[in-house]
Amino acid sequence: IFRETLSKRGARVITGLGKYFRQIDKNKNGFLSQAALKEALKVFHLEMPEGDFESLWLILDDSKSDKVDYGEFTHAIFGEMNEYRKAFVRKVSFAYMKLDFNKTGSVPMVDVRKCYCAK
Repeated sequence: IFRETLSKRGARVITGLGKYFRQIDKNKNGFLSQAALKEALKVFHLEMPEGDFESLWLILDDSKSDKVDYGEFTHAIFGEMNEYRKAFVRKVSFAYMKLDFNKTGSVPMVDVRKCYCAK
């Protein structure tokens, strides 16, 4: 039911939810607590009865670690990427690796200017 509700809300909500997850992940480890997930769903008006949320949490937290990996959450909700999307992600990843000279995980504009000319 949750997957159907989320898919009806559209890509904007899905990408917004992802952005919100990254913002509230203060230590940048890719994990969400139960309270953080519940709050995120509330912010995006995806509330559900407590029993349904508990069931969702049990499915997502299969390791019983009291935290959910954001990547596992998206995979559980959206499923496996199709081949077109996988190929696109590989291309983008390859381009990003070329831009990230220092392997810092971020690309300053000065490095982008070294590789890209809009002319």
